[in-house]
Parts: sequence; C-alpha cells; structure tokens
Amino acid sequence: MKLIVQIPCFNEAETLPQTVADIPRVVAGFERVEILIIDDGSTDGTAEIARQCGVDHIIRHPRNMGLARSFARGLRESLMRGADVIVNTDGDNQYDAACIEALVAPVVEGRADIAIGDRGTDRIDHFSPLKRLLQRSGSSVVRTISGLKVNDAVSGFRAYSREAALATNVLSGFSYTIETLIQAGNNGVAVVSVPVSTNPVTRKSRLFKSIPSFLSKQLITLLRSYVMYYPLRVFTIIGAALVAVGALPLLRFAWFFLQGDGDGRLQSLVIGGVLMVVGFIVLTMALLADAVAMNRRLLEQTLRTVRRLELEVTGEPARRDAGEPRAPLVDAAGAEAPRRERERRAVG
Repeated sequence: MKLIVQIPCFNEAETLPQTVADIPRVVAGFERVEILIIDDGSTDGTAEIARQCGVDHIIRHPRNMGLARSFARGLRESLMRGADVIVNTDGDNQYDAACIEALVAPVVEGRADIAIGDRGTDRIDHFSPLKRLLQRSGSSVVRTISGLKVNDAVSGFRAYSREAALATNVLSGFSYTIETLIQAGNNGVAVVSVPVSTNPVTRKSRLFKSIPSFLSKQLITLLRSYVMYYPLRVFTIIGAALVAVGALPLLRFAWFFLQGDGDGRLQSLVIGGVLMVVGFIVLTMALLADAVAMNRRLLEQTLRTVRRLELEVTGEPARRDAGEPRAPLVDAAGAEAPRRERERRAVG
C-alpha cells in the first residue's frame, strides 16, 4: 500500500519547509509514504525549496492554473505513481499533518472512499462570527444538495481511495471542494467527516480577495454543479412554476368570460398563454437535459475505464516502485511527451 500526500502550491517557499517537515513518513497501513508537490506557476522558487526539502515528486505548471486544476493534476499524477490512497493538504501548513493517520483510517478500513477533514470552525479563534455563519450555512446547503453528512464542505484536507480518485472529475477553474462533493453524492460515493486540528495562521488566503468575491464564485460553482447533476429536478421545478403562474391569469380570464365580461380581459389571456407555453418548453427541456445527463454519466464511466487502462498501459507504478530518482523536477509540458512515447511503444 502506498500513500501519496499531494500539496498544490503557489508561492509557498516560506511555509513549505515546515509543511513538508510535519508530514509523517510512517503511517499505519502503508508500506510507503511519498510527497507530491504541484508547483502552480510559482515565482518564489517553491519548486527548488521542495527539492531541498526532499520531497519525492515535483510537478510544475509553467503558469498559474488555479487551485482546482492543480488539485486535479495532483490526483492524476498520484495515480500514475501508484498511489493506493491520496491525501490533499495545503501548502500554507493550515492543517495539522499529525491528523493524516486519522484522516486515512476510514479509507484504509474500507468504511469510506473519501474522508473530509472537519476543522471544527466553531472552535477556530481567527474565524470571525460572520465567517463561521457562512461556513455553517454553506456546509448545510451542500449537505442538502449532495445528500452527504459533511460538516466542513470547503475543507481541503481530504483523503481519496484509488477508485474515488479515478472517478473524480474537476470542471471548475476556481475551487474543487464543493463540486467534487456534489459529484460524489450523485455517484453514491461513501464520504465521511473526520475531526482534525489546524495550525496557527501563517498568511491570508490567496484563493479569494474578499468574502463577497468568494461567495459569488462558490455560488456559481454550486449552481452549475447542481444543474449539471440534477437537471431533471431543476428544469421541472422551473417549468412547473411557470405553468402554475401562467394558469392564474388564464383562470382570471375564464372567470370573467363565463360571466360575459371577457372582452376587457384579453391581457390576462395573452400573459397566461405565454407563461404556459414557456413553462411547457422548459418541461420539455427537462427531459432533454436529463437525457444529456444520462449520456454524461456514461462518458464518466468511460473516462474512468480509460484512466484505469492508461495506468495499466504506461506501467508507471511498476516503473517507479522499481526505483526512480528522488524528486524529479518536471514541468507540465515535459511530463507528457515521455508518457506518450511509452504509450506508443506499449501499444506498438
């Protein structure tokens, strides 16, 4: 069993040494524990600091791609390196690495495919009352939508089984936290919350400039994910609401028409008719959207199979377990060409 701890980083040269030093190299249930750094276009020498810290793998983006894409790249690269379980943590040392063993325990024991670190935000001193309220409210909304009992929906301290990582698709360019939970709930993935502790704050969050900015981006992600995974429900509610509202002016017109006073009520007939037509169009869209969603599920299953076959064809886990030089410095472009060449030779 191999555990890989992935750390997406953007200009984390100051905090990365302590973050890496705190990660345990011996975790119950694993023969090997490795660290993967995803340097997301840093300009402060983060990759070189990571090399000096003795991390096992370094992946570099030539420019900043964002947290969500870095997280997804980390999952893919961890799988290519033979990870059985993947832990994601932050480069600012926000999460207590001593909790990694407790975090992976449900995954190792087979009780869950994904474990989310619950920071207990009500107990964090530097969280303002407003931030605590927003966190509780946001997590409550995500629990309702996803059907998962997750207390800290935006926590980035997570453990993924190999199968869960293969099935995870990140489409958002902002943050992966909410989108992947809704996706997991829709796919019936077992998710649990694990209480974890946090370290003192080292810097302000770079993910968002202000709370309104963060809320707007998360709301867009939430709505987009919900419509993507539950289109029949969304469009049926909208269509039914339009039909119901359109029925009111039609009933008004019918009432006066039966009493012989319908000549001056034509505006009710027009408005009601338009709303009813639009409502039925939206209901038709609900059926079409549901068909598209079914096709997307089939594509996700196909993509999961392709990923699994890719891992088997490239032979990456066997090659790395056989002995790979420590801390290879690889950029986003340079990592793909050797891989494609190996695939070509394997197929040929």
